[in-house]
Amino acid sequence: MALLENIAFVFVAGLLSALATGVGALPFFFFDSISDRRNVVLWGLSSGIMLSASLFGLVDEGLAEGTALEIAIGMAAGVALVVVAREVIVDADIDPREYEEADFKKLVLILGILTVHSFPEGIAVGVSFADLGLEGGTQILGFTVPLLAIFMTIAIAIHNVPEGTAISIPLKTMGVSEWKMVWWAAFSSLPQPIGAVMAFAFVRIARTLLPYGFGFAAGAMIYLVLSEFIPEALDVGEELPGGGKRELAGGIAVGIAIMVPLAFV
Repeated sequence: MALLENIAFVFVAGLLSALATGVGALPFFFFDSISDRRNVVLWGLSSGIMLSASLFGLVDEGLAEGTALEIAIGMAAGVALVVVAREVIVDADIDPREYEEADFKKLVLILGILTVHSFPEGIAVGVSFADLGLEGGTQILGFTVPLLAIFMTIAIAIHNVPEGTAISIPLKTMGVSEWKMVWWAAFSSLPQPIGAVMAFAFVRIARTLLPYGFGFAAGAMIYLVLSEFIPEALDVGEELPGGGKRELAGGIAVGIAIMVPLAFV
């Protein structure tokens, strides 16, 4: 019974981080558009948060549980998962405009593609809850929650906000209503709570593989930053002075500055 309660708690944590993507659509209730400059900064902010969470959260905790080699093997496996998943799902890059125009079968396919993007983030949340219910955590709703889990859930939630904004921009050009933009933004992160539960159950059952789990999540997220977020930011900022590199670097610096203090609380 306790295991089921823990799984439910982890699912809710993953779901809350996923729903934060919908927050990214809220600015469109008040503004008609988001400038390219601000959009690049948001992508940089998201990248800085993900890199901080991976290095100062997952990798650091992994080294406390195992060896550098185990972490490295896990990271390689995480990168491989994302690469292979992209190869299996042809045309893994989709335009959010397709969300609004798709029928049910198309939406199922889109959700599968989105899994490649958001599933690793759910894994990161789930792995961070490995010590749920054990000593040394913080009491939340009767559960002893590891500090790493709080850090990772907050990090992924904050990271999801700019993603929601990026998803909402093309939908806004189609005249999609603000509340539907909130829904589609949240929809894009639905695989996260599923990934969180699967990762949590796995590391609780196979405790000896926990260091590999930390490395796996870190590797997948770092690869996503380098292969998706930063290229996307540079693509958006192509027309800006300097190609948007200054805005991107500033956003990354702010994201790191926000998350590093939380990692050492």
